[in-house]
Amino acid sequence: MSGFADARAALVATSVWGFVTGIAMLQSGLTETMSTLMTLLVFAGSAQLTSLPLIAANEPLWVIFLAATVVNIRFVIFGAALQPYFRHMSWLKRLILGYLSTDISFVVFMGRYGEGNDIGTRRQLWYYLGIVVTGWLSWNFFSLLGIFLGTFVPASWSLDFAAILALLAIIIPLVRTRPMVVCLAVSGVIAWVGQPLPLRLGLVGAVVGGVAAGVVAELMQQRTGRPA
Repeated sequence: MSGFADARAALVATSVWGFVTGIAMLQSGLTETMSTLMTLLVFAGSAQLTSLPLIAANEPLWVIFLAATVVNIRFVIFGAALQPYFRHMSWLKRLILGYLSTDISFVVFMGRYGEGNDIGTRRQLWYYLGIVVTGWLSWNFFSLLGIFLGTFVPASWSLDFAAILALLAIIIPLVRTRPMVVCLAVSGVIAWVGQPLPLRLGLVGAVVGGVAAGVVAELMQQRTGRPA
């Protein structure tokens, strides 16, 4: 349960985000049944919010899938970083973990075990499950609340902005080293500059650029021998 304890604050932010996503699905023209199936099967808030305007505009199916795929490319990077910890598991179990994984689970897990020497332990698996399972349950519960009760929430509440603030409150305390500061700064600039790009390519560029900048900053730090 230590994974749940460490991710408890993050669950507040993702729950609000799930509630907002549930409301957005209905506002885009999806029925309650379609919205329910989407939140249970897709389980990817950014991809869902990216695809909804395209669905509302009756864009071709391939465009919708391409946009959602582009937004989720960051999980290839996350998966590659997590692979050493779970490579001993069967293909099916790793597939399930991949479905349950989120940005927050990656950040919290790597914050706990990213610098450790022991890799692939049973304790790490249970820690990760404590994050992703509770994250899946909370996301879907509040997303379903948004689907069935969101029409009663006044638009003046600005829940989407509240969700962003909650996520920032989680991420900022985790930025403790120079490479992490560089990563955050570079990704933020690229995301802001890339806003006009189609298919959320600015987000993809922010992820790739931020990771690359963080890696370069860490290599330079190791070369100069300066402390973090």
